[in-house]
Amino acid sequence: MSTSTEAVRSTAAEDRSFFGHPRGLSTLFFTEMWERFSYYGIRPLLVLFMAAALNEGGFGIERTQASAIVGIYAASVYLASLPGGWVADRLLGLRRAIMLGAVLISLGHISIGLSSFAHSKVPFFLGLIFIVLGTGLLKPNISAIVGDLYPEGGARRDAGFSIFYMGINTGATVGQIATGILGEKLGWHWGFGLAGVGMLLGLGWFALNARRTLGDLGTTISRDPDPVKQARDETRMKLGLAIGLGLLALVVILAATGVITINPQVVGQYMTYVLVGTAALYFTYVLGFGGLTTEEKKRIVVIAILFVFAAIFWSAFEQAPTSLNLFAKDFTDRVVFGWEIPATWFQSANSFFIILLAPVFASIWMALGKRAKNPPSPAKFALGLFFAAIGFAIMILAANLVVGGGGGLKVSPMWLVVSYLFQTIGELCLSPVGLSSMTKLSPRKYVGQMMGIWFLASSVGNLIAGLVGGHVDPEKLDQMPKLFIATTLALVAAAVVLAAMVPFIKKLIPNEDKLVGE
Repeated sequence: MSTSTEAVRSTAAEDRSFFGHPRGLSTLFFTEMWERFSYYGIRPLLVLFMAAALNEGGFGIERTQASAIVGIYAASVYLASLPGGWVADRLLGLRRAIMLGAVLISLGHISIGLSSFAHSKVPFFLGLIFIVLGTGLLKPNISAIVGDLYPEGGARRDAGFSIFYMGINTGATVGQIATGILGEKLGWHWGFGLAGVGMLLGLGWFALNARRTLGDLGTTISRDPDPVKQARDETRMKLGLAIGLGLLALVVILAATGVITINPQVVGQYMTYVLVGTAALYFTYVLGFGGLTTEEKKRIVVIAILFVFAAIFWSAFEQAPTSLNLFAKDFTDRVVFGWEIPATWFQSANSFFIILLAPVFASIWMALGKRAKNPPSPAKFALGLFFAAIGFAIMILAANLVVGGGGGLKVSPMWLVVSYLFQTIGELCLSPVGLSSMTKLSPRKYVGQMMGIWFLASSVGNLIAGLVGGHVDPEKLDQMPKLFIATTLALVAAAVVLAAMVPFIKKLIPNEDKLVGE
């Protein structure tokens, strides 16, 4: 690590100019806020748009297929974080990776916005691919820089990530409301276009403020002491990237020309095996051949455990844009004073609760930390799984009311709102804590890749959620209670198992709050 970078990290520990936190957090906060405005702005529109009939401006795709596409897209977004972290660590540096990612995301939104004029699905799906590639470069690396702002570690880092998480959800809330009303009331592509404007604002903000507020943080890459080996490694990396992007381009061309037909459900099922296998192989490689000390290996084992339970959490939570979104559209009474609330607006309930509750949770972790009673990360994860289970148990009751009414009954919107409240409490116990854990448990040379692994857990969860999320259909009512019952039981079982593992994990990392990611 360079002397200048060490100096910046040291200074950041004393900087409290942004609500008691380093001013660099403000740059990352607003950049991520606009990126999430764009991502969450289009996410709830996707399944509704693709499932809408052609005469309604959609693609007329069957619900389970549309839901699977959303799952594959969201899974790919987070899966791309693994090579994105690798490229940043070894080739570009965190800051340049963020800039390139923002440019690609902006191009993706432009392509989606233009798809209505082209009267073709190709620009739409091409735009999704650009967003996937761009988010893979931006998402893990901006979170890694947040971790670099807190070289002292401890509860203050957890609080900083909670504030950062509030920025994420500010963008998500505003994005879903703004794009939702444009997309559902005016036209789908008006909503998609507005999301693209948000990403352009995020790109501009980062470009203008990064150097002034972040100094040299995120500008260096991990280099081998031997310059010959470093050059050889860089050549291999560039060749690997070229091959990967070339294969992706080939698949796009073959699908666009009709040479091959892609079944989203089948692709999603095989992707599940690939993602889980990728995670297992990666952890095996790092533990066996990563050149780690015994203490570092223990940290990696803890990361692997958290990975499994995070994936279970996200497989439930990420049903929001699919099953819960479709429930809002078909089975929720959305008329208020004669005006129908857009179904996508219910997606913003989660983000609104995050904004409301994130400062509360940040204060709780700080207060507990000062009293040396800050719960270990696995305990917080177990709480997160339990609260999410309560959220889906509520949906079991709502689904049974719908089924009991023969599908003609539309239930109160409070069922969804209260469900989202408990899911949000679960998210605040797990997600910002997970981000912080990755930065403080990861060996320094693997921090970007471990952030990618964290988002790989989200990838697995999104994919599973997409595969099951289409089972909310007025013509197949009996599937809804079964889906919500299975989700609730999985969350409860995971919470119990992880809570039982807390003593074992504490033995692996007895001084978690003192870890700083070195």
